[in-house]
Amino acid sequence: MNSELTLAPRERGPALPLAVPFRLGTLALKLALLPVLLVQGKRVRATALKLPEAAGERHGVAGTGRVALRVLIVGDSSAAGVGVGTQDEAFAGQLAQALAERTGAAVGWQLVATSGHTAGDAARALAGATLQTADLLVTALGVNDVVGQTRTAAFLAALDEIHALAVTRAQVTHTWHCGLPPMGTFPLLPLPLRWILGRDAAHLDDALARHLAGQTARLHLPLPEAPRMPGKDDATPEGWMARDGFHPGLLGYRQWGRQVAEAIG
Repeated sequence: MNSELTLAPRERGPALPLAVPFRLGTLALKLALLPVLLVQGKRVRATALKLPEAAGERHGVAGTGRVALRVLIVGDSSAAGVGVGTQDEAFAGQLAQALAERTGAAVGWQLVATSGHTAGDAARALAGATLQTADLLVTALGVNDVVGQTRTAAFLAALDEIHALAVTRAQVTHTWHCGLPPMGTFPLLPLPLRWILGRDAAHLDDALARHLAGQTARLHLPLPEAPRMPGKDDATPEGWMARDGFHPGLLGYRQWGRQVAEAIG
């Protein structure tokens, strides 16, 4: 991919007129449910299954022949591949392979990702990393900002910094920011904590989409929707989620990588 690439802003529906009341309603519920939420959050942290990051090199080449496209992936545990065994099975490997299949050329990739990182943490990690030259940046961040209750303005500013660092240090020309996952469906989280974090994630994702609207070098990419088992509204196919009920599984990573590759073209 070269400097002639341009991004057409994705068409979005009308702005949500209830965005502010939605946010205020969530804040009111948080205050009312605070004792319960604190207990649930502490219990989840203490009992959650802790899976390792995917094994393997944090850089590589997918496909054969001359490398025609290079991708830098920056993110948290989902970018690091928690939930699967190797980087080939994780988001970075799946994305690079899907891009190689679509372009018919080799795709180079580099991963800068750590479990538990917020967008601010990721910006600091990127600033200190040794980077290869890249054409594109893909970010996968936001879940830990939701859990840690990062202010929206701080989250967006950190993503702006990550984009700027990638431009100046890796010479990327375009950035795709993956949206936040639907945390309100994560099996690990009990109610009402699941519901509250789901609303927070939706708010942050909407703020990100609004922040990027109309830009030509940066784009918001919603995550793929989870398929549902026939007759079971709250169940996904085996492999969509990892064993911990919080991260993608092999099927989830594969679909995520393919959807981002399709958006990139």
